[in-house]
Amino acid sequence: MFEPRLALASLSGRSDAAWAETGERFAGAALLGGVALDEPTREAARKMVDRDRVEFLPDDPVAFADRQLAALADADLRAGVNVRSASLPPIRAVARICADRDAVLELNAHCRQAEMCAAGAGESLLGNPDRLAEQVAAATGEGADVSVKVRAEVPGVDLAKVARVVADAGADAVHVDAMDSESVVADVADAADLFVVANNEVRDEASVREYLAYGADAVSVGRPSDDPAVLRRVRSAVDGWFAERGRDGVAGNGRADRGERERREVPR
Repeated sequence: MFEPRLALASLSGRSDAAWAETGERFAGAALLGGVALDEPTREAARKMVDRDRVEFLPDDPVAFADRQLAALADADLRAGVNVRSASLPPIRAVARICADRDAVLELNAHCRQAEMCAAGAGESLLGNPDRLAEQVAAATGEGADVSVKVRAEVPGVDLAKVARVVADAGADAVHVDAMDSESVVADVADAADLFVVANNEVRDEASVREYLAYGADAVSVGRPSDDPAVLRRVRSAVDGWFAERGRDGVAGNGRADRGERERREVPR
């Protein structure tokens, strides 16, 4: 999906093309956004701004996504855009743009802000995987490569089941915010044939090796994605891991098999 196996993770209201360019020399991918696409999610974003959160609220969010991706047409990384929507037509519109620009469309089933969940987007989709599958199918139907951003530690949600559902719907990747449950990456990696990107507190060699040992194909950096020192450490660790194992890792797709994970002491 991208090389090197380090992505810059979307940060609401901050992750635009200029932000991606600052990390271009370190990363293989940059996920812009998140962008609220339809009126329910845009109204939610406006309410979030009213309580001092930062959001992208352009007049035309689909055109905004297109402009931002166009600005990265010559960048030495694969661009993508993280989107939030309660309806399918704007997802299809952005998916067409992503397909034309060889960009990744990332569906946001991650945002836990109450307003976004009440709008029927973000984390609420984890509790309704059939709706999430509809979004995946809508995007893949337009020819886009699709990632789904998910969050661990949501009560009543089995991320392995979610991974299987979105894989069956045609998703290519799952982007896992592991929270404080790093081993959930292994459950997701074993559940479905998806490219797994692990996120949360990726800062150094120890955190990189932990996630890759659990079966991630790549890692992403969120809040410190504009810190060259962090990105340099993470990129060095990613390169070192795959140099030791080859690009396909120990058991294919960059993953150690479960037996190896159980035998290895995972660094912390």
